[in-house]
Amino acid sequence: MNDEPKEKKSANFVKYTGMGFQMLATIGVFAFAGYKIDQYRNNAQMIYAALLGLLGVIISLYQVIRQLNSKD
Repeated sequence: MNDEPKEKKSANFVKYTGMGFQMLATIGVFAFAGYKIDQYRNNAQMIYAALLGLLGVIISLYQVIRQLNSKD
């Protein structure tokens, strides 16, 4: 029923968990930078936080797709 060895399953778990944390960190850093820019410029609307947060999502998705397509 389960043909995959336990080591392979734990390696996959670590790999995909790491990808999730990497996405979270990338999006968080970009959104925080945007927030600080908005705070510095005294913007009433959080334009830079939204734009940089979206850019962080795009970059993190690119990183995940690139890692999933690698032959490792």
